[in-house]
Amino acid sequence: MIDINQWQMRNPIHRRSMVFTLHALALWLYMVLVLGHWSEHVMQVYQVYVLGWLPKQAGGILGLWFPWLAAAEILHFVYNGLQLAGLVALRPGVRGRARPWWNIALGAQVWHFFEHLLLQVQWLTGIYLFGAPQQMGIGQLWFPRLELHFMYNLVVFLPTVIAVILYFRRFQQDKENFD
Repeated sequence: MIDINQWQMRNPIHRRSMVFTLHALALWLYMVLVLGHWSEHVMQVYQVYVLGWLPKQAGGILGLWFPWLAAAEILHFVYNGLQLAGLVALRPGVRGRARPWWNIALGAQVWHFFEHLLLQVQWLTGIYLFGAPQQMGIGQLWFPRLELHFMYNLVVFLPTVIAVILYFRRFQQDKENFD
């Protein structure tokens, strides 16, 4: 039989552990999505710089089977919106040494999403920035689109990975302390 006083004393720890576990699961699912997207950009750079393909031919992994995906601005816009939403939604559970890295990724993703918002508005209106013949972001004033988006994703991906490593180190320490 469970003593109610013992249960009440353990309940806050149980709840914290449960929430922490659900957050950890959500973080893993989020990272699967982010890693899949990152692998697409790595593959595009590989296709251009190692295989010698033209940037228009380099569609990443999915672009090999579904070429229209690489050119679908709405797909990029929605993905970047989801990535931003994930960073915002998961942020409250990312604490300690992981939080500054998460914040760096969040700040970089805000800019990246803004760039995709600009591209989406241009695609919808047919009015292009700076008199360009096609959609372009602000960063494209200095860098080609393929390399620019690779760098944007790198600047979001690396601090996210560092934050996740630090998060799960703390998660493991907290789990050991609860046991």
